Amino acid sequence: MGLTTDTLKAAAPRLALSAASAEAELNALDGQLGDGDLGITVSAGWKEVAKDAAAMPDDVGMAFLAAAKAFQRVSSSSYGTLTATALMAAAKRTKGHTDVPWSEVPALVAAARDAMMERGKGTLGDKSVLDALDAVARAVDGMDDPATMREAALAATATAMDEFRGKPNKLGRARMFAEKSVGMDDPGMLAFQRILAGLSG
Repeated sequence: MGLTTDTLKAAAPRLALSAASAEAELNALDGQLGDGDLGITVSAGWKEVAKDAAAMPDDVGMAFLAAAKAFQRVSSSSYGTLTATALMAAAKRTKGHTDVPWSEVPALVAAARDAMMERGKGTLGDKSVLDALDAVARAVDGMDDPATMREAALAATATAMDEFRGKPNKLGRARMFAEKSVGMDDPGMLAFQRILAGLSG
């Protein structure tokens, strides 16, 4: 059995819990480089996805699309839009399937990365969530075991954050605080790490 709608249904409340737990931390970091509402955006988005998860259809692609719509409904910020864009990219690749092989997940991550780059006009190296997604896509390439991929993804995200912490932000509102951002984690990357951690255990 690969990735199914039941997988997404089980993951949604865990992601929502992780997002809620990280809300204050993300707001504080984002407040130094942006609007200070990233935690609210992420928490509200995943809470809405979890609330609607039970009604997700068996078609994995349509389930991803439902998640994208739920997230976008309550999180219209740029980060919320990019998250919805990532989910829609996954939806496009899995539409019509009720069981997606785990070996296809790396391609879903890569598709999400590329869609977010196109929508947000960002590039790799800007010190953003795109760099974390790229690190994960490369780290899990060729894998087909969910537990192994999860651990590899967490390790790759941590490494990416270490790599970019000493660099300036070049994307979004944070780019206006480029020098101040040196030595700080990118809020979007931190949000991704905290949400990803919710898949562990």
